Amino acid sequence: MTDPAGAPHEITQLLAEWGNGNQTALDKLYPLVYAELHRMARHYMKRERQDHTLQTTALINEAYVRMVDQKNVHWANRAHFFAISAQIMRRILIDHARRNAYAKRGGAAQQVSLDEAAVVAEDGGSLLLLLDEALQRLAKLDPRRSQIVELRYFGGLNNQEISGVLKVSENTVTRDWNMARAWLYQELSGGAA
Repeated sequence: MTDPAGAPHEITQLLAEWGNGNQTALDKLYPLVYAELHRMARHYMKRERQDHTLQTTALINEAYVRMVDQKNVHWANRAHFFAISAQIMRRILIDHARRNAYAKRGGAAQQVSLDEAAVVAEDGGSLLLLLDEALQRLAKLDPRRSQIVELRYFGGLNNQEISGVLKVSENTVTRDWNMARAWLYQELSGGAA
């Protein structure tokens, strides 16, 4: 993730101030994080159907409104903020898919490399629901691996940033990512090896 020069420390400081109840910090924060939120939302929307009714800007705005409504959040740093943003965007898209009855349980899914944790389907909504269900199952088995997938796939964080958010070594992140990716491949391909 890239920020304007000097912005990472400023973002972290503003997040701390916001977490302590300073609402003017929130006003200063938005322009600094908007570009990254937009990049994340665009990344999500590329995986959706071409005729998806939710627009990138609407996704950003809805995510931001939900984040502003968060109470008692103590932001560790900017990576933590963007990780939570990614989770919120994912939830919004999943809720949107459910509302529009996209779930057809796998139908025309075709497998591609899980290096980017991607499975392509003609119907992006059902794909997102299938991935969400698989992540929920993984979270029950291994919460940290599920978090790593979410932070990498949905949050766009790299292994070093994930390491900082989860407070584990980068080698642990790499190992857990590889294991989670293999597990998800098995789950999403119906167990066919």
